[in-house]
Amino acid sequence: MAEQLQSASGVPERRQIADVVAERIERLITDGVLKVGQALPSERRLCEKLGCSRSALREGLRVLRGLGVIETRHGKGSFVARLSAERDTSPLLHLFSSQPRTLYDLLEVRALLESEAARLAALRGTVADFVMIRRRYEDLAARSGVGAEASPEEHARVDHAFHRAISEASHNSVLVHTLQSLSDLMLNSVFASVNNLYHRPAHKNVIDRQHQRLYQAVVERQPERAGLIAREHINSVRESFVEIEQEEQRLVRATMRLEGWN
Repeated sequence: MAEQLQSASGVPERRQIADVVAERIERLITDGVLKVGQALPSERRLCEKLGCSRSALREGLRVLRGLGVIETRHGKGSFVARLSAERDTSPLLHLFSSQPRTLYDLLEVRALLESEAARLAALRGTVADFVMIRRRYEDLAARSGVGAEASPEEHARVDHAFHRAISEASHNSVLVHTLQSLSDLMLNSVFASVNNLYHRPAHKNVIDRQHQRLYQAVVERQPERAGLIAREHINSVRESFVEIEQEEQRLVRATMRLEGWN
């Protein structure tokens, strides 16, 4: 592998070596091998993995620090930097999160993206991916069981974590980062689902069953079925919100008539 770090003439070029090392570390990040906030392995392990010298590795890391991809903490080592703002405070995202109607738009986007993520996860997921998905599903099932006590916020977090584990198993870095960039909005939509639907037994039973079917389809490597179930799940949540909204509007109109508004 070290030979691949040489120039076309066969003579090592320090600048080129640093760029190649940086590119390989970037690939580990985009592939999800190295995650945001995770400490980079030791120099020795990285040199063995990348087939380069320590001086080349250090120059590659310096390139990544300059790009803001990694950060070095004194006395602790180098870490993968947060690649996007932890909480996007742009005016556009504020409008999205403050306007209830955008919940329906977000659910339409989730149906598109998460159905493809589930399909790809069933196709490309590794044994390690499926272990993580199983853990997240078991966390979710434990909080959905009879007698389980979990706040809506906690339930929303484990629900979101289950869907996120599936998206990460897609091994499509653009898809994963797109979903992560919508993380706050996504969590809000999951919280809305938990808060409005889980106290309604009929709706909760449907959601629990859909999660179970989605989990099974992914880990049993049934890509088309997984994509279909994911799409049906999100669309079902959206339809439930519409139904609840219509019920509330009917209740308001009936109350107004009773009170003599008409």
